[in-house]
Amino acid sequence: MDTKRAMEIYNSKDTFAVQLGDKSVWIENVDEANGMATVQVGSDPLNTQTVSCDRLTEQEGE
Repeated sequence: MDTKRAMEIYNSKDTFAVQLGDKSVWIENVDEANGMATVQVGSDPLNTQTVSCDRLTEQEGE
């Protein structure tokens, strides 16, 4: 996904199904200037990764 869409999801009050590869993630922060996002992997708040926004995918129809 592009950085703009990652920001839209991050700022939304709605919940969106976002994946990093085959893992469900929550977007915790978006660095627009660098096109990076910090995500929580699964339900473990200690399992966070900072990845390029283009590695994130939005699941359709959920």
